[in-house]
Amino acid sequence: MGVHKQSVSFTDTAFAFARELVESGEYPNVSAAVSGELARAHAVRAREKILFEAEVQRRLALPLDVWEPVQSGDTITTDAREHLARRAQADDRGSA
Repeated sequence: MGVHKQSVSFTDTAFAFARELVESGEYPNVSAAVSGELARAHAVRAREKILFEAEVQRRLALPLDVWEPVQSGDTITTDAREHLARRAQADDRGSA
């Protein structure tokens, strides 16, 4: 495994978290903490991608008679847009 030296900047919160990981003994130093947590994040994303791809394949394998009909392109987001508009109105009333 190669090592690449790189200067990076962290927010106070991110750096404090890295230091906490070191102080708790989970990692020997901040560099190892950052590398370790990036490896964890990578593994999580890889798992999510595999699960998503499996779900897409599962749905594609369904017989056509169990598929839900799709509305026209003009109206497919109508319900979501109405919900968001109602929510924005409620938020506006709450902040007034």
